[in-house]
Amino acid sequence: MARTTPQTHGEILAAAARRFAATGYRGTSLQDIATEVGCSKAAVLYHFANKEAILTELMAPAIEVLRSLDERIAEQPGPAAAQRVAAEGFVDLAVRFRSEIALLRGEFPELLQQPVFAHIQQISERLIDAFAGHSERASARITALVLLAGIAETCGQFADVPDQELSDALLALLLRALEQPAH
Repeated sequence: MARTTPQTHGEILAAAARRFAATGYRGTSLQDIATEVGCSKAAVLYHFANKEAILTELMAPAIEVLRSLDERIAEQPGPAAAQRVAAEGFVDLAVRFRSEIALLRGEFPELLQQPVFAHIQQISERLIDAFAGHSERASARITALVLLAGIAETCGQFADVPDQELSDALLALLLRALEQPAH
C-alpha cells in the first residue's frame, strides 16, 4: 500500500540507487522509484526536478573527489609523480565509491554525453593521460584506458571484499602494469 506522506529526500535517493543498480539508469523510471519508496511520482518530483537530478545528487560526492584528484594530479611536478598520484587517487576513489560506480556499469559512456556530466569526460581524459605518463604512444594510452575501466569494473564486481584488501590488490596490479615498458 502506498504511503501518502511526502518522502524524505534520502529515502528517494536510496530507492533510486537500488533501482538504478537493479535495472540501470535508463531502465528506471520516476514511477519505478516512487513505487520503490511507496509514494506517488508527484512526491518524487516534489524533491527532484527529474531523474537526471537524482542521478546528479547520487554521484555528487564521487564527482567532488574526482575533481579534487584532478587538481592534485595537475599540481604534480612531472609525469612519474602525476602517474603515482593518479594511481593511488583513482584506486581510493573507485573503492570508496564502488556502489555509485556499480550504478552506472554499462551506461557510463552514454551518461557522459549528458551536459551535467560533460566535465567528467574531460577529467577522465586527463586521468588517462596521467596513467599513461603523459605519453602519446598508443600502447601507453591503451594500457591506461584498460586499467581505468578495469578498476571501475572490478570494484563493482567485488563488493564483498573489504576496502583495504581490494585497494591493496588494485594498487599493486596498477603499479605493476604501469611499470611495464611498451614493446
